[in-house]
Amino acid sequence: MWEAGGMDVAELTLPTGIIIAATPLGNIGDASPRLVHALANATVIAAEDTRRTRALAAALGVEITGQVVSNFDHNEESRVARLLTAARTGSVVIVSDAGMPVVSDPGFALVDAAHDAGIPVTCFPGPSAVPTALALSGLHVGRFAFDGFAPRKHGARMTWLESLRTEQRAVCFFESPHRIADTLAAAAEVLGDRRAAVCRELSKTYEEVRRGTLPELAEWATDGVRGEITVVIEGAGDVSVDVDSLVALAQARVDAGERLKAVCADLARVHGVSKNELYDAVITARDQ
Repeated sequence: MWEAGGMDVAELTLPTGIIIAATPLGNIGDASPRLVHALANATVIAAEDTRRTRALAAALGVEITGQVVSNFDHNEESRVARLLTAARTGSVVIVSDAGMPVVSDPGFALVDAAHDAGIPVTCFPGPSAVPTALALSGLHVGRFAFDGFAPRKHGARMTWLESLRTEQRAVCFFESPHRIADTLAAAAEVLGDRRAAVCRELSKTYEEVRRGTLPELAEWATDGVRGEITVVIEGAGDVSVDVDSLVALAQARVDAGERLKAVCADLARVHGVSKNELYDAVITARDQ
């Protein structure tokens, strides 16, 4: 029988409403007693992947007594009404494949609707790749931003990285194995020798944390990186950007098809400069 601080799990009660429950990233030992109790006693389990949730329960020695329904990116909106009805009289537990639901995983639609409907929402905290990677990175992460998955398309990715030039907080994000090399190369191009850490397979047998400058990590990644990946990039120092330094970037985006006024407004917002001054600087550069 699982125990938590001397408390028998059988003594735990499952509240009525929506329960957001974190699941292990990989190491089964990270499952909390509250998660075990929730899987065993929930009225409904809304799972990102029902097969993985049933496998987790089996590994924990839990017999699921409630209903298990799929709740993933492509169907979660249609599940909301049904799950809210169940949560009014019973316990609906949201679980993702690994880590904390809602954080770049399904669950937001239901949680948002539950709050609006006055249905209680609580969380059984536990593993999450974001704080785990931040803690392991060995970088200055007292202030940080989480950006979900890095943009897939090259143009959007470069725009996003440009927004990090003067970001003094560390940034944490997810990336796929087949895109990580390109993303690190682009980050090295835009952010230079900024320190970073690539954390993969967190809590699993082949967990690895690779630290270095962005150029060093970009070179390392060319050989291929496997597994679930979380990246942490250290924040910029006290960096100021003048208008003239943004002219070439603005023109490159215009050449790619964007409108000059929209580009100037976007860059001005990101870098804290005057959009009118930047617009005039680009026009002046064209006339020279």
